[in-house]
Amino acid sequence: MTTNTAVLSIQNLVKYYGSIKALDGISYDIPKGCVYGILGPNGSGKTTTLGIVLNVLNQTSGTYLWFGNPANADTRKKIGSLLETPNFYHYLSAVDNLKITQSINKRGTEEDIHKVLEIVNLAQRKNSKFSTYSLGMKQRLAIAAALLGNPEVLVLDEPTNGLDPVGIAEIRELIKSLAENGKTIIMASHLLDEVEKVCTHVAIMKKGVLITAGAVKDVLVNEDIVEISCANNEKLVEIMKLFPEIQNIQIEKDKLLLYFLLGKANLEAINQYCFSNNIVLNLLTMKHKSLETKFFELTNN
Repeated sequence: MTTNTAVLSIQNLVKYYGSIKALDGISYDIPKGCVYGILGPNGSGKTTTLGIVLNVLNQTSGTYLWFGNPANADTRKKIGSLLETPNFYHYLSAVDNLKITQSINKRGTEEDIHKVLEIVNLAQRKNSKFSTYSLGMKQRLAIAAALLGNPEVLVLDEPTNGLDPVGIAEIRELIKSLAENGKTIIMASHLLDEVEKVCTHVAIMKKGVLITAGAVKDVLVNEDIVEISCANNEKLVEIMKLFPEIQNIQIEKDKLLLYFLLGKANLEAINQYCFSNNIVLNLLTMKHKSLETKFFELTNN
């Protein structure tokens, strides 16, 4: 991918905190219109990366480009960010808090305030005091603040951190909706499940090192995994041991997992083979590794 087609191009970023190397020469491009997850455990360098590209921190070496150009005041207007929850006033309403945010940041207009509250589904509670909001509502208001001025890109650091399952689901659906409406979303997270459900692309980091980066569908797949089962799985195991191209067979509860080299699994051939051996399958589907499995493999954790 060239920098002309990348919203953000990170090139060999290095960051030291004293003698500690927080980023070790990471490089990747983030395409327009994607939901890009920067995934890793605490201390992997996710927040440091976001801090650098948002000009909150200075890198030790390396460069980054926004929209193919060095960051400047014009490119900054195209980026909304949420690195930590804003210090909203608990005794003020959502509208009044956003008026203060808009006045300080000089982003958008008063009319934008009502638009962003609609986007984050807080219009019905726009005049309620911030102190009456749930944690999920407070986070949605923070995202509303980041949306002021209608930025092209939204950068979020751990957007679901500390939320209950309902709040997590709300933020997840909001991120999906924003992406469907043309926003490029860049989010750091240690929650594997959230990245897998929300993101189209992922960069996996460990201790400042980029382990892998790319489309989620490509990062997850390095082999074909087929799930099958029938009324007699013991017989099925014996039959499938003779099927060509299978690298490994695992028994998982009431089904079999068949492992093939990438691109070698043929579901139709498996079905025909079983049928010819008097076995009728009640499950036959292609399964790819969960992001959790892949993440632990890649980070050797």
